[in-house]
Amino acid sequence: MNKKKFFISTPIYYPSASPHLGHAYCTTLADVIARGKRLRGYDVFFVTGTDEHGEKIQKNAEAAGVTPQEFVDKIVERFTSLWDAMKISNDDFIRTTEERHVKTVQNIFSDMVKNDDIYLGSYEGWYCVHEESYWTETQVGPDHICPECGRPVEKKSEPAFFFKCSKYVDSLLKFYDEHPNFITPVARKNEMINTFIKPGLSDLCVSRTTFDWGIPVKEAEDHVVYVWLDALTNYITVLGYGQPDDSKFQYFWNDPETEIVHLIGADITRFHVIYWPMFLESLGLREPSRVFVHGLMMMKDGKMSKSKGNAVSAYPLIERYGVDAVRYYLVSEITFGQNGVFTPEQFVERVNNDLVNNLGNLLNRSVSMMAKYFDGVIPEYKGELNDLDTELKKAAEKTIVAYEALADDLKITEAYEEVMQLVSKANKYIQDSEPWSLAKDPEKKGQLESVMYHLANVIYIAGTLLSPILVEKAHLIFDQLGIPEDLRNYESIKNFGNLGGLKTQKGDLLFPRLDEAKEVEYIQSVMAGPKEKAAA
Repeated sequence: MNKKKFFISTPIYYPSASPHLGHAYCTTLADVIARGKRLRGYDVFFVTGTDEHGEKIQKNAEAAGVTPQEFVDKIVERFTSLWDAMKISNDDFIRTTEERHVKTVQNIFSDMVKNDDIYLGSYEGWYCVHEESYWTETQVGPDHICPECGRPVEKKSEPAFFFKCSKYVDSLLKFYDEHPNFITPVARKNEMINTFIKPGLSDLCVSRTTFDWGIPVKEAEDHVVYVWLDALTNYITVLGYGQPDDSKFQYFWNDPETEIVHLIGADITRFHVIYWPMFLESLGLREPSRVFVHGLMMMKDGKMSKSKGNAVSAYPLIERYGVDAVRYYLVSEITFGQNGVFTPEQFVERVNNDLVNNLGNLLNRSVSMMAKYFDGVIPEYKGELNDLDTELKKAAEKTIVAYEALADDLKITEAYEEVMQLVSKANKYIQDSEPWSLAKDPEKKGQLESVMYHLANVIYIAGTLLSPILVEKAHLIFDQLGIPEDLRNYESIKNFGNLGGLKTQKGDLLFPRLDEAKEVEYIQSVMAGPKEKAAA
């Protein structure tokens, strides 16, 4: 039986400054999705990387007194170190300055020229260096402000190659109609059509001559490939498209059954859902299955940004609370696809309520009772179930089904809310079953066995479903339950009741309780001066 295939990408990040918790947000969510698919038996390819060309990089390098390559090399190390610290399980890291990418982009450009999809012309318009985008007079308005970042734009004129967007507009709109889930949230599709396509989509500038930090165009060496044709094609160059060994490309991208998902920020939506499908059609390649526009991690004073001085470094949070607490917060606090606000109070509250009081407490109480009442052995139970037992067992089975459906629809926050609700039900089950009272009556030993049996299985299920987030703690849950390696997998949790006879082993608390006032003060202190250091 062939495995289902799943390809997922983050945006390739622009290495103009050090990454912060906002960068970690998207990559961590992608990692949780990738790990969740692997857990369920999918063959996964997960890629992230850096977009290293462009005028802004060249100017920043000049200001720093180094070459552009030296400039990006230094910052890229900070991205890869952060991914290591966040336990990101990417299968590849693509840099647009790598030879495998550069040569293929040059060939892609040449192929588009041969296909009569690229032509030489002249460009005059309002240009934003920060966004590396040209805008029309109408879009920048009388104040000549970039509509995306709010910075001043400048009038520029230069010879340039253009991609014939007009050739592909009709087929793009047809593709939208035939694939209603291609853009998520759906409202983004209407925005793209009404704002960019209906008013008349201009042909896209795909080369520049006013700077040279980019991939040279073979047909005209005074031109470099403009950022979006360079950047977007990373999703196929990383798989070996157009290279001597293109087996990964054939296996993943060229298989129509592969689910291909791009996670992106709102500011690059139009490039991914308008120009990228057009580029792919020009090359005779399939489109992605879905482009998911995630929300932003905001601060109280707006978007988290290095330039605004409100960025939070992930390192002090990881060092003090552990990577699992940080990963759990990122998944649970901000509903995936919506904007959310980071506050120290919410971080501490989320850890204490969910990881300490709910999950950690359930594990600690349950293992302690098994030690007290059954010498640490999970009881075998094949007797009659009472209403409380039946209700908890059904809740566990429904959680697995709901988790799969929500995760497949990329409703990641909601998927893990289902798991934590099951944990809450198990804690309530303890209160309602009163095992401490059952233990006093020898005639109720069977009921006591049932309670321990059900608790062990629910914790086992919850620990498995949470393992894509809890990359360091999940195995500790299994260790305390005495779960052997051959049962530490997704398929085994569907066999409710297969843990009888296992020997539990009480361990340390899964997550220590945080002193709210003290920890809020600490987080506020590192927000004021975020640390930057390599991961240990």
